[in-house]
Amino acid sequence: MNLIRPSLPGAQALRDRFEQVRGYSLELAAPLSAEDQCIQSMPDASPTKWHLAHTTWFFETVLLQPHAPGYRVFDPRFQFLFNSYYEALGPRHPRPHRGLLTRPSLDQVHAYRRHVDQAVLDLLQRAGAQAWPTIEPILTLGLHHEQQHQELIVTDILHALSCNPMLPAYRAPSGPALRIAPVAHAVQWLERPGGLVEVGHAGTDFSFDNETPRHQALLQPHAIADRLVNCGDYAQFVADGGYQRPELWLSDGWAAVQAHDWRAPAYWLAPDDPRLAHEGVPAGWQVFGLHGLRPLEAEAPVTQLSFYEAAAYAEWAGARLPTEFEWEAALDAPGITQMHGLAWQWTRSSYDPYPGFRPLPGLAAEYNGKFMVGQLVLRGSSIATPAGHARPTYRNFFPPAARWQFSGLRLAKDL
Repeated sequence: MNLIRPSLPGAQALRDRFEQVRGYSLELAAPLSAEDQCIQSMPDASPTKWHLAHTTWFFETVLLQPHAPGYRVFDPRFQFLFNSYYEALGPRHPRPHRGLLTRPSLDQVHAYRRHVDQAVLDLLQRAGAQAWPTIEPILTLGLHHEQQHQELIVTDILHALSCNPMLPAYRAPSGPALRIAPVAHAVQWLERPGGLVEVGHAGTDFSFDNETPRHQALLQPHAIADRLVNCGDYAQFVADGGYQRPELWLSDGWAAVQAHDWRAPAYWLAPDDPRLAHEGVPAGWQVFGLHGLRPLEAEAPVTQLSFYEAAAYAEWAGARLPTEFEWEAALDAPGITQMHGLAWQWTRSSYDPYPGFRPLPGLAAEYNGKFMVGQLVLRGSSIATPAGHARPTYRNFFPPAARWQFSGLRLAKDL
């Protein structure tokens, strides 16, 4: 049995975590065929096989090559194929063409993962106290990076399956597919006094660089909804002609509605949708999800919304979206619910650096900072977020038109 050196506190726990996270990626891919894992349904999504290879590339390139003496690269060509956006590491295969990578095969990608996994475990086995302060933060970052891609494995394949006329399920349901922690009561408004609050990450636990530094933010008096907007709420917006009323929409949002013919959230199917013209489908709106096609559940949080749709709904409801700091400060509000584990929640905050922000050192400097323009912050976590990955200060971000994530909304209003 390989044992981590006892002189390195926490090394065995990190090894166990490495094996658990790496194994979970394969579990997520297990329900998918080789054909499923090669498909790319749009430029913003990536094939499952690419996610499995890219997360492996990260450990090989950022950890093993610089810090594991004598490490043998699995295949030099993978440096080009599976780099995502790291300019410092040279050219890469174009993102929109990742679905064309029928080679290497899925078996070769699995062999790549085994090769890199063993090398990482060997590095942990022989690492001394002098190398540990360098190795540990890189490995920890790599695990959180892989968890981000685990969520993308789920959301990207759901989009791909939604494009299939057969509307196949990602996996068989183990219970009601959409009734997730239902909250039936009418929205309660929780009044917040405003003032100076501390926001951002503090302490020694892991965080991404974009969550720091901790600083003060000034909030105006406001109220925040105690629960998420659910499908029943949003169905009223749809029924009231919300997608036909330009006065509710931001200019770019209305242009997106017109350009893409949006009429409802991304995976809602109207009763007259031709894909429902087969025996056995109940009447009414249907929602396509991880367990396939199911009748709309009014009490389930609405998801697969763009920022534009969230903002239009808030305007229709006589409210607004919270800022990310109002959201973070509300975590301790008595009566607040559904903050984590159901839907990422759009905020009205641009994805900007915090005062005094400094990116991570080395290659990881490209991880977050260079994306701080033209995007909106989402807070919380979703049903696709791996266990243990979310934090109160976590800042997710997407362009305002993105709607293939499990993204929903919570309302706020001024007092």
